[in-house]
This record gives sequence, structure tokens and C-alpha cells, in this order.
Amino acid sequence: MNDVLPASAVSDLLNRECFCITLDHDALCREVERVAGDREICASVAKERPNLFSNAPVFLSEAVTHGMTRIVRAIESVAELPAYQQASLAWAPPIASKHFGPRGAFMGYDFHVSSDGPKLIEVNTNAGGAFLNALLAKAQRACCREVEVGLMRSHVDEFEPAVLRMFEQEWISQRGKGRPRRIAIVDDKPEAQYLYPEFLLARQLFLRHGIDAVIADASALTYVNGQLCLGERTIDLVYNRVVDFSLDRPEHAALRSAYMDGAIVVTPNPHIHALLADKRNLALLSDRERLRSWGVPAPIMQDLSGVPRTVLVTSDNAEQLWTTRKNWFFKPASGYGSKAVYRGAKVTKGVWAEIVQSGYVAQEFAAPSERIVRLGGSDEPRKMDVRLYVYDGQVLLMAARLYQGQTTNFRTPGGGFAPVFIV
Repeated sequence: MNDVLPASAVSDLLNRECFCITLDHDALCREVERVAGDREICASVAKERPNLFSNAPVFLSEAVTHGMTRIVRAIESVAELPAYQQASLAWAPPIASKHFGPRGAFMGYDFHVSSDGPKLIEVNTNAGGAFLNALLAKAQRACCREVEVGLMRSHVDEFEPAVLRMFEQEWISQRGKGRPRRIAIVDDKPEAQYLYPEFLLARQLFLRHGIDAVIADASALTYVNGQLCLGERTIDLVYNRVVDFSLDRPEHAALRSAYMDGAIVVTPNPHIHALLADKRNLALLSDRERLRSWGVPAPIMQDLSGVPRTVLVTSDNAEQLWTTRKNWFFKPASGYGSKAVYRGAKVTKGVWAEIVQSGYVAQEFAAPSERIVRLGGSDEPRKMDVRLYVYDGQVLLMAARLYQGQTTNFRTPGGGFAPVFIV
């Protein structure tokens, strides 16, 4: 097939017509239980998260994946410019001005794949799913030649050492040398989080490599005499999964104070979120005149054409945006997890009044591509997006998410995380 059609046509054809099941559920279950050190975890995932993993892989051409990587590197290159940092920090909370060196573990860059190449949808700090997707990739079996080729090119065995190096580098970037003795994986009510199984996987990875690790509720942390602690245990580095990006809530007071004092290495942290993940920054990255005034080189400008035009919603442009709403997707500037986002074509006047008053951005609508899956003998379309897990401009892992509806939701039969095979 690959000898006859160009790679982009091959990937499109496979996404429409390849229905072989590549996921070996038993192998995935055994690997998750082994790595997490929890023999009950598979039963929990199957019962409480039935749509976490899709049976179907996603196929992409090498040109598309290279395009995504170029967009990521262009964004991170521009983020180093003093003019960009001044602009992005101007609308950030004061805590974001504190910068101790870390680059941000597990940055997530989410894309739709259009007919004219990949389009960046958003950037996320503490992007979830990486540990689970690494195991998902290992649990695939070849059911056709294209899958076999994709498996050989997945490089999933490189994931664990790359993750370890990432956290060690985050430590060194702030402390100068050595490695953390104890890492806390921190969230609000972590055991209640949908992706809690990957907290277990992260903890076991650190333990396997001689770093003590705990999973902690942010509210259980204390900060006394310059030490962040969980009970009697001192914490050196926080792998931060809370979505209070400025650490303003009362239950995050200890973590906030320790971070402000530089007493703890936090990754990702408020500074990184402000520079890269605040959705208002997409307005900077898609403003070609502004980029040109900052001296951004032409090749990087070209790569940034993969960032759809984004504008801040204000009272001045509200009427125009309402009139052209079918062309836009509306997102809260500091939102996460696809919460309170709206496709313009479906926005009511009541919702629009709230959008105008609530700090939103409008992003040019970039339609997601589709993966056809087979359910109960019928062929069903599923929208898809692609997430690149990145550290310091380097891609650690690539995964897709299949879904129905306005945004990703892990509630769609046949949907969920899916491995990406490059053809």
C-alpha cells in the first residue's frame, strides 16, 4: 500500500478502513498491574473507566508528525524572547513572575489534523495520560503490515529513561546538582481523579530508580521551618497535577508558600503555565505582525502558521465575534480539561453574555479529523486529536484521543486514548 499511495493518503485510508484490533487487553492489564504494583487496578479501570482506552490505533504520516514537532519548537523558541515573556506575564498573576529554572515536566501540545496540516488547539501544563499511554503502546499487537511498521517505529522503550532524565534535569535546573531524594505526586483528592492509575505508575517509576515517592493530597502538605512535608516526610520535588495554576486556593497555601520561597522544586509551576499554557498567549503566537515586530525569523513564523488565529473576547469585538460565531471556538483563558468551552455554532445568547464577561478567547475553528471505529458490526466515526508530551522542546511520547461531541470526554464507546502509528 505504501508503495502506491503517498503517506498522507495511506494514513487517511487506514483511519477510514482499518478495523483490526491492535490492543491486547490482557497484556495491558498484566503490565499495568505489574508496573503499578497493584493487583486490583485493572478491575478498577474496567469498572470505573470503561472508555479510557480505545481498541483502534490512529495512523499519521511522518510529514504530519514532523509538522507538529516544528510547531512545538517554534512556540518554545518564541517563549524565550523577552518581548513575549513581558507580554504573557503582563496578564498573569504575580506568582508567575517567580522563576527558579524548571522547564515544566510533561508539557502537552494538542493538535487537530486538517487537510492543510496540523493545527495547534491548545497547550497544557501537567498534561495527563503519558504513563498510561506508554503502557498502552507496549500492549499493541501487529494485525497488518502498517501496524507492524508503526510498532517498530514507536520508540516506546525510550520513554521511561527519558522521564527519569526529565525529573532529574528539573531538579538540577533549580538546585544545580544531584537528584531529589523524595518526590510527591500532588493533586486535589488524588484517589478520586480520573487518571489516578497513572499516579501509581509514576510513583513506581521513581521507586524503581531509587527515588522515594509518595502520592499526596495538596491539602495534606505542611510548610514549616523552610521544609515542605507530608506528615513526617520531607518533600524535595513536587510533580504538580493540581489545576489551580496560580496556587491561590486555601488548600494550596503550604505548596504556594514553599514555592514562593524557592524551598521546593515544583514542576510544572505557575511560571511555566503563564508562559505557555494560558490560552491568551495563543493570541500572541498567532499575531503575525506582532511576531514580526519581535524579530521572529521567517522559518519560525512559517511554523507558527499552524496556530489558528486567536483573539481575546472583549466588549469592543463582541458584536463582530457574535456575528461570525460559527467560525470560532470559545475557551476560558485559564481553563483546563475542555471545561466551559463552546463551539461557536452552538452558542446561545445567554451563554454568549457569560462568555463576554468571563475572560474568554476566540480561536478560529479547526475541524478535527476522524477515525472510523467498528462497534457491534457497524462503522462509527470518532473525532480525534493528537497530544504530544514534550519536555524542553523534545517529544517524549505521542498519543491520540478519540471521542464524540464537542470536546474530548472519555465517555464515548470506542473512544479513549489510542496509540499513534506513523506510516
